[in-house]
Amino acid sequence: MRELVRRLEHELFVAQSELATSPQGPAPKHRIGTRHVERLEHDIDRFDAMHPPLTTFVLATGTTAAAALHVARTVARRAERELVTLGRSEPVPPELLAWANRLGDLLFALALAANHAARIAETPPDYSV
Repeated sequence: MRELVRRLEHELFVAQSELATSPQGPAPKHRIGTRHVERLEHDIDRFDAMHPPLTTFVLATGTTAAAALHVARTVARRAERELVTLGRSEPVPPELLAWANRLGDLLFALALAANHAARIAETPPDYSV
């Protein structure tokens, strides 16, 4: 999981570089592409297989690692929404949007896998409060 998170950090730099490049300027040297999206999808499948399937929503609780991954997921989702908004005023590559979406999904799968590895059960919300 640590190696995967480190790879994601590198991919985030690629995404940031791509976003920081003016659409009117030369194309950035490195870009998020289909291979990045496909790799995230593979990682999601791999980590989803490490825990039982969910039958309900769950709270963002558990181990320190899982909690940090849940926070990262919420930040990734916020960034994804910002990319959609940006796409209304300037072009955003569809691969970058897909990558941002799959990143949030992967961070959720990693949080669940971290809790499962630590034998921490997921906590469903209590709707009676």
